[in-house]
Amino acid sequence: QVQLVESGGGVVQAGDSLTLSCTASTRTFSSYTMGWFRQVPGKEREFVSGISRSATRYADSVKGRFTISRDNAKNMVYLQMKSVNPEDTAVYYCAASVYGSVWFAASQYDYWGQGTQVTVSS
Repeated sequence: QVQLVESGGGVVQAGDSLTLSCTASTRTFSSYTMGWFRQVPGKEREFVSGISRSATRYADSVKGRFTISRDNAKNMVYLQMKSVNPEDTAVYYCAASVYGSVWFAASQYDYWGQGTQVTVSS
């Protein structure tokens, strides 16, 4: 069982930057593919970004603005968000997958955090 805890959410203005963090409770963190998803009420959870041992992937809507990174020594994964806009408002979830590739589908992830709210005001 892997426990994931997100932090760093909050209320920001359009154009601001924000970094989300996720800490994982596992001794084999480096073997997991990590992902960030987001969800707004009434919509499905959508892929934002993912990072495996050798690859990173981004949704088209955040490409060039968001950067995912991980620190295996600290069991941490980060999502650096720049030039945010109101459409980025959502609950952001950290997820872990035992599979090696970066998956876009939420169903491919095995563990989830509780989420952190990001609100971007205009």
